[in-house]
Amino acid sequence: MGENGDTSAFSISYTNFFLVGFPGLREWQPLLVLPLTFLYVTIISANVLVIHTVVAQRSLHQPMYMLIALLLAVNICAATAVMPKMLEGFVHYANPMSLHGCLDQMFFIYFSLLDYNILLAMALDRYVAICHPLHYTDLITSRLLGVLAILALTRSLEVAVPLVVLTSRGRFCQTMVIRHFACEYIALLSIACGDLTFNNGLGLTMRLVTVTLDLALLGTSYTRIIYAAFWISSGRARAKALHTCGSHLLVILTIYLSGLSTSIVFRVAKTVSPDVQNLLSAIYLLLPGSLNPIIYGVQTREIRQHVEKMLYGNKSAQEVGEKPETTEYESGGATARVKGLYQLGKLGL
Repeated sequence: MGENGDTSAFSISYTNFFLVGFPGLREWQPLLVLPLTFLYVTIISANVLVIHTVVAQRSLHQPMYMLIALLLAVNICAATAVMPKMLEGFVHYANPMSLHGCLDQMFFIYFSLLDYNILLAMALDRYVAICHPLHYTDLITSRLLGVLAILALTRSLEVAVPLVVLTSRGRFCQTMVIRHFACEYIALLSIACGDLTFNNGLGLTMRLVTVTLDLALLGTSYTRIIYAAFWISSGRARAKALHTCGSHLLVILTIYLSGLSTSIVFRVAKTVSPDVQNLLSAIYLLLPGSLNPIIYGVQTREIRQHVEKMLYGNKSAQEVGEKPETTEYESGGATARVKGLYQLGKLGL
């Protein structure tokens, strides 16, 4: 150890670690295995069910439904990257993980932020569907979806690859124990040696830029959608539109703000309990997989009808009286009737 007590004076750098998630709940961890296993199975089953429905039903082979299926596939990847090792750690308390294993898990965790980019694409799809319904099929094409998919993949890689490469070059001499249930960037920074100013700044800057830009774009899109909803002459349809947009925005804000809070708390609030830090991480990593099948899957009318038909037989929701509505919009004193605006019906509105 150096004169100032700096452990970086050692040449040692650990390459094997022990993940200790929720250290304050050590006595309770075995009791959490069963409910968390049930949560994991539920996440996988619910997401797979909706994806299977979209793939199996040719009538759902449309841009909006394909985006939903892609979003749920990312949810499955994110949950699978985190939960098996998390459960293993709850069984054995100290969960061994090599540096290479940590880097692999880190890559999939941050690459799964692809779901943020898909949410942006879905917001664009909804904006065009509701605000420009007559031009929807002309604007939202397979080619545009391909371009958006490439941009989403590129953006996710631009986040995941630099963080993994930077971490792989780090030295970890403080301890072998990571007080986290997953190998997140900020968790590994907490046991790294040397000057970490650049590493801390890069991670926080990337998070701030991502959250600020995404929320600005999502906010703009949903503001226009909500504004369009107020011009719907049918009170019932307007109430459904506002309810659905509200639930979407609530989930989006919870996920984005919990992720941002995690980055800030790890770097700034040193006195915050590791259990609180882990809870914030668990929210933004696992909440999407739990809620998205409901918010973006079952609440979407046509997906719900096909799921009900698959689970309960041929008696679908439409057969028991649920019909697409014809919605009226009033604009500039004139009334434009959009036949079946149907786009609202598709979103469960």
